[in-house]
Amino acid sequence: MGNKFARPISAGDSMVKLINEEYNILPILSRFSIPLGFGSKTIGEVCDEACINTDTFLLIVNFTLSGTIPPHINNKSNALGIIEFLHNSHDYFLGYKFPHIRNNLLSAVDESHSEINPAIIHFFDEYVRQVKQHFDYEEQNVWPYIKSLVDGTPSTDYNIAVFKSHHDEIGEKLSDLKNIILRYYTTTKPNLMYDVLVDIYNCEADLNSHNEIENEILIPMISELEGIS
Repeated sequence: MGNKFARPISAGDSMVKLINEEYNILPILSRFSIPLGFGSKTIGEVCDEACINTDTFLLIVNFTLSGTIPPHINNKSNALGIIEFLHNSHDYFLGYKFPHIRNNLLSAVDESHSEINPAIIHFFDEYVRQVKQHFDYEEQNVWPYIKSLVDGTPSTDYNIAVFKSHHDEIGEKLSDLKNIILRYYTTTKPNLMYDVLVDIYNCEADLNSHNEIENEILIPMISELEGIS
């Protein structure tokens, strides 16, 4: 996350102006399932039309852009919005981003390295398998628990501290793959492999942001809800 924005983004700001100033928030809009065609609408107007909680949208955007979290937020309504956003992020990585990187990687590997190319593809596939396992745990255990907590019927055999204790980094092996290619992989198709590296760098940053939203926003938010439930 950077510190580009000296002031918080607000509901009255223009959505198009925000995108033009920081186009890297486009994946955020995608994961909120916000349709294109913004015209001159404000962020609040766009969120209202898309039936998105504006406060949740602003919470994630401001945290992503500057690392800021407002001191007073409605934990219950934002918790549900955040886990929906994170669920959509899981779908994005597994259904789009990882297959996209894999297809580009298959096109970029050099025939002269036929003995190591399968190992590189296997390394990536194993990484995706581990990330899917990580996501599946959240989908099957954490999200249902949070929904039950918000509904006032929390499970007695689970709490957010269990999730926190098992919440490991998921971008590390992707960084390893990036470094293997950068340091050791010679190729006659550099343009294709450079495109793959750009994808990997972007995906690594995206996964780190995903992890920070869980660690810095969701876990403290649910801990507070547990304290008053």
